Amino acid sequence: MADKHEPEVHPGAASDSKPLDNVKPANGATAKSAPDAEGDAKRPGAKPSDKTDGLKTLAMPQLLTKLGSSADGLSQGEAEKRLKQYGPNAIAEKKGNPFLKFLTYFWGPIPWMIEAAVILSGIVQHWLDFGVILLLLCSNAVVGFWEEHQAGDAIAALRSKLAVKARVRRDGKWTNPNASELVPGDVIRLRLGDIVPGDARLLAGDPIEVDESTLTGESLPVTRKPGEAVFSGSIMRQGETDAIVYATGLNTYFGKTAQLVESAHTVSHFQRAVLKIGDYLIILATILVLLIVVVALFRRDPILDTLEFALVLLVAAIPVAMPTVLSVTMAVGAKLLAKRQAIVTRLAAIEELAGVDILCSDKTGTLTQNKLTLGDPFSVHGIAAGQVILDAALASRAEDKDTIDLAVIAGVKDDSLKGYQVLHFQPFDPVHKRTEATVKGTDGKQFQVAKGAPQVILEMSTDAREVKAAVERAVNDFAARGFRSLGVARAEQDGKWTFVGVLPLFDPPREQAKATITSAQQMGVKIKMVTGDQIAIAREMSRQLGLGTNILDASSLHDTKDKDTAQAAASIEKADGFAQVFPEDKYHIIEVLQKHGHIVGMTGDGVNDAPALKKADCGIAVSGATDAARAAASIVLLSSGLSVIIEAIKESRRIFQRMNSYAIYRIAETLRVLLFMVLSIIVFNFYPVTAVMIVMLALLNDGAILSIAYDNVRYHSEPEAWNMRIVLGVSTVLGVVGVAAAFGLFYLGDRVFHLGHPQLQTLMYLKLSVAGHLTIFLTRTRGPWWSIRPAKILLFAVLGTQAFATLMAVYGLHIMTPIGWGWAGFVWGYALLCALLTDPVKLLAYRVLDPKRTKEPSRAKKPINRKPQVAAAV
Repeated sequence: MADKHEPEVHPGAASDSKPLDNVKPANGATAKSAPDAEGDAKRPGAKPSDKTDGLKTLAMPQLLTKLGSSADGLSQGEAEKRLKQYGPNAIAEKKGNPFLKFLTYFWGPIPWMIEAAVILSGIVQHWLDFGVILLLLCSNAVVGFWEEHQAGDAIAALRSKLAVKARVRRDGKWTNPNASELVPGDVIRLRLGDIVPGDARLLAGDPIEVDESTLTGESLPVTRKPGEAVFSGSIMRQGETDAIVYATGLNTYFGKTAQLVESAHTVSHFQRAVLKIGDYLIILATILVLLIVVVALFRRDPILDTLEFALVLLVAAIPVAMPTVLSVTMAVGAKLLAKRQAIVTRLAAIEELAGVDILCSDKTGTLTQNKLTLGDPFSVHGIAAGQVILDAALASRAEDKDTIDLAVIAGVKDDSLKGYQVLHFQPFDPVHKRTEATVKGTDGKQFQVAKGAPQVILEMSTDAREVKAAVERAVNDFAARGFRSLGVARAEQDGKWTFVGVLPLFDPPREQAKATITSAQQMGVKIKMVTGDQIAIAREMSRQLGLGTNILDASSLHDTKDKDTAQAAASIEKADGFAQVFPEDKYHIIEVLQKHGHIVGMTGDGVNDAPALKKADCGIAVSGATDAARAAASIVLLSSGLSVIIEAIKESRRIFQRMNSYAIYRIAETLRVLLFMVLSIIVFNFYPVTAVMIVMLALLNDGAILSIAYDNVRYHSEPEAWNMRIVLGVSTVLGVVGVAAAFGLFYLGDRVFHLGHPQLQTLMYLKLSVAGHLTIFLTRTRGPWWSIRPAKILLFAVLGTQAFATLMAVYGLHIMTPIGWGWAGFVWGYALLCALLTDPVKLLAYRVLDPKRTKEPSRAKKPINRKPQVAAAV
């Protein structure tokens, strides 16, 4: 939770900047709104009526009559009837035709090349090649379509856990259904940080401020008074009020403009790197294949046969499965993170999280328990301690479930609150930093009470000069012991505020927070505490948690925002935490750290944290965050505490390892096959494998490599960064060694055992297939190949595909010349021996290319179970 006096709101947010995008109608029906649009409502999918536009200016009594509702809302039965009539309050998802989507897998540069190979095979009447290549084309389409469909379903299921909730008054009681169940006529409660779930008119109450930037692009909040309209998708910035919904779904302002707004598609660092690898392989393959064609033309080989072979070789060399492997690995990773109570709203955030080296963490609720206890208050003017607590409790509201309010109310003894009537309550907002209430006392007289930041309460008090020195001493004394301070003031009928006292609140550290921080530091992640509390409180809490005591006053950063000096940047980098932080300070801190090469993670929960969460490389909305914070974050936590974030970082690094292993494997395999084929043709004038064999190689490789998404890996003790020098270097070494091994077997088969060309081609096919899959076991570890046990699914996938490849080589199956079990066993033995000899070469390559990190990631160590010493409350 944030270190500001913010009311708790119900969880729920969208996965991007359009807050309601993830709330989809279950049946695909088009949502309807106002009852006067009955004609449209009876026609699902009809164009939304503009008649609802008049409802935003209609007089309130007439509006209530037209909606068939009142300030008490609807009954549950009536709401269910309207939901069936008008449909869910959602933007209908555009779902393309699955068959047309499937056909797109036959369109594009890679499918075109495969289709050209199929046509050429038919022209030269190589019907076996024709059938097998056609099988490759169809299988790639089926696998790609199915895996993408499964990945999409997985992410949709995870995001459904973040469905926006609404506070709705039905049958005279406040309930919390999904926002998709809202209907025209519902009365809703809007609070700070909420995303407005439907177009609504404000009922009686104080003016509020809403952020309509997602709808209008205007960054400044606008004020809305009772009777005025607020629109779906806008964010509550200040105040609290009730409103009556008059439009839902596509009839909202947001719904009508949704089709005009396009989502921004971001590409992560890792995705860009993988795409660069794909481009590199495509260019390399194209150059080498063109070289084969030129040599064949010079030798006057049959042009159609040469073109067919060249196309098939090009297809086999190009990483056809790369997009599928990427999406499957990310989707599987998102599921694993969900099991650790971290919901990914943007898949690219997995890679960003793996590289985080600085985590700016909120204090309250993340590093602490968010369980405030009330200490003995400090009072002025001889006021009794109980009266200070009573005045603060009258300026609190239990139904908001705010932790500060609940702690203050719990401090009231007996039934002291009875007999007091709260006539008006002004909730906390980040601008005024206080709550206020107008109260009618037991004697019938009215008075006002307020509580909030001590400096704010002092400024509004008429006796500030008299009590300021004593109050500041009390606040500093509380802060030195790790207590937060809450100022309390009271105004009688004359309206003059008088300072009453200071309430100390203590929020103890989480029991495992210190051990978790130690674990994070061992992983190369620097935790920087970010809090709105005073420096003394922040320093004491930071000391207890083992973070260090170099705490910066965020107010000192204000002068450096426009002057990004090296000294200011260095102080931010070296700081263990920041105190008295405002939302704009968080944004500035993140910006400075990013400019100096850091990958920054940021936790937050409040509406004002949204800009910083969006700015961070990986924004993390903590448990209980506002809708606005969840909408801005890349990862949303379902449980509280820093340990959840650290576990998510570990899991993201494992996911990165799997993708890194795949990249090295893919490059090494492409180099091995391409170089061996090209050199055999150019130097020896011999086609070592047929076009069908190349197709089978590609088919079996793509089938087995998908299982790498489930492989066992260990996370590194340092943040992950995409290092192309190491990836290209290691993969090149493995590829060249593989070529040498292939020519070794070629020499034995041709010059020593004098096999005929058809048998030699089958022999080489089996060697390329077996050795290629054994390469997976080499690339998946930085240490010896046996240092990490492979996942059963990967092991069985490799054994299954190679058993099939071996049976084809042994019996031919009308695809190739059979070689029998003897030669098959010889190939397996040769491939295994080469793999064992290649592994030390791999280790040497890592030692040369990355001398600072040569060891395999160690097994995860259990963090030291050291409970931090907690200061006792007064």
